[in-house]
Amino acid sequence: MTKLIQSLMYGLNLGSIYALTALGYTMVYGIIRMINFAHGDFIMVGGFTLFYTIPVMKNLGLPLWLAVIAAICVCVGVGVLTEQIAYKPVRGQGSTTALITALGMSLVLENGALVVFGSAPRNVPPMFSLPTIEIMGASIPGQTLLTLAIGVVVMIILSLFIKYTKLGKAMRAVPEDKVASTLVGINVNKIITITFAIGSGLAAIASMMYTTSYVSIKNELGITLGLKAFVAAVLGGIGSVAGAMVGGLLLGIVEILVKVYMLPGTYEAVTYLILIVVLLVRPTGLLGKAVSEKV
Repeated sequence: MTKLIQSLMYGLNLGSIYALTALGYTMVYGIIRMINFAHGDFIMVGGFTLFYTIPVMKNLGLPLWLAVIAAICVCVGVGVLTEQIAYKPVRGQGSTTALITALGMSLVLENGALVVFGSAPRNVPPMFSLPTIEIMGASIPGQTLLTLAIGVVVMIILSLFIKYTKLGKAMRAVPEDKVASTLVGINVNKIITITFAIGSGLAAIASMMYTTSYVSIKNELGITLGLKAFVAAVLGGIGSVAGAMVGGLLLGIVEILVKVYMLPGTYEAVTYLILIVVLLVRPTGLLGKAVSEKV
């Protein structure tokens, strides 16, 4: 029982990272029906920002959490620039063009990081120093519980924001009918840019959670973490905020349980097997719904 509890807590922690990353995918897809494969690379950018800014905050005697604010600003800047420079010109030119553009931007960011930072892994300095906590006989690092709590709080706030705020309602209206949204005074281009900004900010928070738990980052982090989050988004129902959260948490738990109770090296295969099964059995995901495109 102790081993199971410990595994579930680690799974929820990993799943919350996947969920926050998947939210970035699903928000962009919900607005412009495009998979932003560069989103995982925003997390890599946030991780390197933390690597350089945490020591600066420490040397200046400032709270280390300010490094997260810096990471959010950098990721939002990268995300908005990516949308304006690469994605905006190809809107309405078909899903194939959008997909190629997104994959191209992912390669640009990944290889750009390789040139700037090199290929060697970097260990991000610890931001939090928390004691280990005993839960029903299981020893859980305080950092794990904190990152899990942050992930849950952020996801709840985002859900409330989208459901109840004026801006959130506009974000839900745009994908339903862009023409009607424009007629009622919604600036569609502004809403798309804001959506990218929010998703990129979430990527920075996800990078903080990842580096707190797993420490090491490198230029390839974006593609590996991004693929897992894409599976989580598809599992939950891409385009659904609640689906991204559910899919991420479920995927994290499954991966940890496979590592602990099955052959550790098989969890990657299980992850992509889940993707194949979902696409075959329920392409819309657990909480997704079919979307008909207007022609």
